[in-house]
Amino acid sequence: MLLAKRTGASFVTVLKPTGLRHISPTTWKKYEAILQTKAGASSKDNQFTLTTTSPGTVWLQQVSLFPPTYNDRPNGNRPDLMRFLAAMKPQFLRLPGGNYLEGDTIAQRFDWKKTIGDIAQRPGHESPWGYWSTDGLGLLEFLDWCEDLHMQPVLAIYAGYSLRQNRIAAGPDLQPYVQDAFDEIDYVTGDAATPWGARRAQDGHPAPFALTYVEIGNEDAFDHANTYGARFAQFYDAIKARYPQLQIISTVAPGHSGFNPAVNHMPDLVDEHLYPSSEGQMEARADEFDHRPRSGPKIFVGEWATRLGSPTTNMTAALADAAWMTGMERNSDLVLMECYAPLLVNVSHPGTGHDPASSMQWPSNLIGYDAATSYGSPSYYAQKMFSTHHGDVVLATEAHDIPTWTWQPPPPNHSTGTAPAPPSKQLPSLFFDATRDSATGRLFLKLVNRNGTPQPVNIDITGAATVSPKGEVVVLKASQGDATNTLEYPTHIVPVSEPLEGIGPHFTRDLPPYSISVLEIETK
Repeated sequence: MLLAKRTGASFVTVLKPTGLRHISPTTWKKYEAILQTKAGASSKDNQFTLTTTSPGTVWLQQVSLFPPTYNDRPNGNRPDLMRFLAAMKPQFLRLPGGNYLEGDTIAQRFDWKKTIGDIAQRPGHESPWGYWSTDGLGLLEFLDWCEDLHMQPVLAIYAGYSLRQNRIAAGPDLQPYVQDAFDEIDYVTGDAATPWGARRAQDGHPAPFALTYVEIGNEDAFDHANTYGARFAQFYDAIKARYPQLQIISTVAPGHSGFNPAVNHMPDLVDEHLYPSSEGQMEARADEFDHRPRSGPKIFVGEWATRLGSPTTNMTAALADAAWMTGMERNSDLVLMECYAPLLVNVSHPGTGHDPASSMQWPSNLIGYDAATSYGSPSYYAQKMFSTHHGDVVLATEAHDIPTWTWQPPPPNHSTGTAPAPPSKQLPSLFFDATRDSATGRLFLKLVNRNGTPQPVNIDITGAATVSPKGEVVVLKASQGDATNTLEYPTHIVPVSEPLEGIGPHFTRDLPPYSISVLEIETK
């Protein structure tokens, strides 16, 4: 799509399906064309060029060049990226993301009303990650994304705090933002008889979207003034009164400075984020939820990843991720939801931080892509294995004689270098959990061997009347911890399924080095 206007004395021509047309001399006009490429090699370096037949000046307000999209949705998403995500069978999408919601300043927040309607009329905004967002991916496009992948939205609403310590005091000043949240929820869930439901219908989606969870803000524990408790309470009271069916997610745990649950209300869930930079830091926390009290709110692990490997993660990260996921799955009575972050990274020009020449802003990501192709990291395949191989009942497990390895924790944060090193710790080298599908009796046993040597495991299954002698095993493995996938070698590390034989109530399984295994066993 092109929007253009004429300046100067010359007329400029642009390609149309019917040929060449003059542009109006005084107003913006939308031009669309379906372009059929000629025979030639596909390449990310191919270019689309606009030229003129005579001198002049052309103002281009919006240029949008799309290949075919997933489900052929207008202004939709790339099919290859959506196929990667669809293969994970996701249940929800947290939108519009974390810091992107807040913005560096209040003016740069995700102002959802400016992201709907004609994309040519969306003003866009500066993102907190150092790039300009056109808001071509606006609220409705996020919701369409959910519909395409059969997910529910987890709707994060702006709660009056931005990253540069801009904030809005609870009370009358915050009330317009509460009303904005009402309007946004109505846009998502309202029928066509409501003003904002009617606006969604006008924008092209008559049917309401299902919505269960609403998150108030993002990472508000970074608010140095500790104002979140009062701001949360104002949103909580208003949303629960008007939409009692919604579950409210807090970004700050009750008891944190400025958040008194007796005054500020107990949330339904708390959003926890963690980004350890070593496998030891992640694996040391793998049993964390085993010891959490069951009173209080449920847990949503809304952002997490082991940050090893760049631009996408390596096998060591995937093993640590899998260790952490066994702990979450084992405690899924408490941990209701989890989602890895970040999902996607453009690997065309890897860099660091806010380098304007870089196509990425974060070193360790799940799925890499350039303009032509894409690939999944080892962590992606670990996520997929856990997401697609599990039951609905968590089984009790216990283990004996688990091998260990020695981990040296890093110095405390902000250490001057003079503090003594923390004592070393012995961490497990083997992680596990088990679930069962109550409808079929199928048992899913997940085993993670983070060592570089094979690990024989004796497995005892009790409480089952029969155990089939044959099953299936899915294995993700690598020859070394820093092995990974790339654009050039996208399937270097992928899961492999094979028959599982010789099993019964008591059997032994040899786990390969650096491996994640899911054993599927038929029981009655």
